[in-house]
Amino acid sequence: MPALVIGPMLRHVDSSSASIWVETSEPCTVAVVAGDRTWRSPTFTVHGHHYTLVDLSDLSGNIDSYSVELDGEQVWPLDGRPPSRIRLLPAEGPRRMAFGSCRTSVPHDTAHVLTHGEDVLRAFGGRLMSAGEEEWPDLLLLLGDQVYADNPSPEMLDFIHERRSTPPENEIADYEEYCELYRQAWTEPEIRWLLSTVPTAMIFDDHDLRDDWNTSQPWREQMAQVSWWRRRVIAGLGAYWVYQHLGNLSPAERADDPLLRGLMAGDGGDALDAFAEKADAEPGSNRWSYSRDLGHTRLIMIDTRCARQLTPGDRRMLDPGEWDWLLEEMAKPADRIVIGSSIPFLLPEGVHSVQNWNEALCDGAWGKRVQRWSEKFRQAVDLEHWAAFRRSFDDLARLLARVGKPVLILSGDVHYSYVAKARTAPVWQIVCSPIRNPLSPVLRWANVLTQFGLATVVGGLLARLAGIPRPPFRWRVTEGPWFQNAVATLTFPDEATWYESSGNTLRQIDSVRLR
Repeated sequence: MPALVIGPMLRHVDSSSASIWVETSEPCTVAVVAGDRTWRSPTFTVHGHHYTLVDLSDLSGNIDSYSVELDGEQVWPLDGRPPSRIRLLPAEGPRRMAFGSCRTSVPHDTAHVLTHGEDVLRAFGGRLMSAGEEEWPDLLLLLGDQVYADNPSPEMLDFIHERRSTPPENEIADYEEYCELYRQAWTEPEIRWLLSTVPTAMIFDDHDLRDDWNTSQPWREQMAQVSWWRRRVIAGLGAYWVYQHLGNLSPAERADDPLLRGLMAGDGGDALDAFAEKADAEPGSNRWSYSRDLGHTRLIMIDTRCARQLTPGDRRMLDPGEWDWLLEEMAKPADRIVIGSSIPFLLPEGVHSVQNWNEALCDGAWGKRVQRWSEKFRQAVDLEHWAAFRRSFDDLARLLARVGKPVLILSGDVHYSYVAKARTAPVWQIVCSPIRNPLSPVLRWANVLTQFGLATVVGGLLARLAGIPRPPFRWRVTEGPWFQNAVATLTFPDEATWYESSGNTLRQIDSVRLR
């Protein structure tokens, strides 16, 4: 008899439809039942794992409770949990969105709470089980590092070591291990219930593949010499497509997807592997970025990892094809634009200047010897944000400055939260990181001293010495930094709020008006 492995996960939701993703233990037909209506879809199989998305169409109102059946046997909801529900997106747009990034899936015992803090997403799910309607988000954005392929939990390491003793000994190696990594991340009761009842939109960051993924062309060349990397990147991108990307798409977009059609017809794992290998080797062959019309808001989720052009001297965060797509999306009508970028666009200004300076040195501004040293420095301290791709930073800054409407950039990655505001344009950088993976006290102070202290003094001087022009506009950090594990909400039109957890109880860190 088939069983649920992961899910149900409520993914794409609009004003008249909803999509529910599941993984099952055996091939079967998955049915979602709500009231007197039933929607069905068969599973497809990849490397011995079975998945489907069930599209609930022609909905005229919210669904207060739904169940899931596998070949006619009910497997959801779980006993002792509130019913899973579906709240359609209001035609005028969302009232509230939640967001965050960087979540490790380690145990909740005392030892791991001391090292990793509490899981705020878990506490958020527990809070919503009893919260009033006014607290519910219409959408949850997960902005990168949903899983840590390069730093697995103790349970995940046990799974790896029981399978093999080959490199990489303490990292994910293949598709089977990615499947287990996602299973451990998404099946805790509170997390599982939360994901079954709040729609999610996701984008990757480096740890979904590996720390510093696509930092630079030398990084790619170095990793190409590592014996296990090719298998890892194929597995990582293939698993991301199945577990995260598919649910980002609307039913119409999925209906036009040739890979999904092939998998539903039985093409299996070879087709997915070939797709993933090409997506890594030829980023223009596929688009991970996507957008959604949310009534008053246009949501644009940007791929800032796979779509990079890494050519020394002509680095771009978004290659030309991706940039043209972004221009088209930015031009579409909306009262405001929300951009999901896993890595922040507006860093503290001093750090921005240091990254500008390092990129110039990596391109040979101070000679070959300094160039080699600068590349090592770039990789060692993660100088690979938008500021380290200065051409793309300037292009996007000019674009945002002339849009003429509010632009809110939601990001994670840096393991602290803050707000930055452009001085001459309605552009805000809003960061929430981490959900569960805090910096140590020593590293927190190091970040304050370097990024908000030393870099502020030194960064501008270094940039000028390297002959780097000033950015198209100035900005400043107006709130933060906060270093706690956190989840944030964006309440439209203009309020951002951060929450931490204490004893699995959610409590507010701060709230900011974006004016």
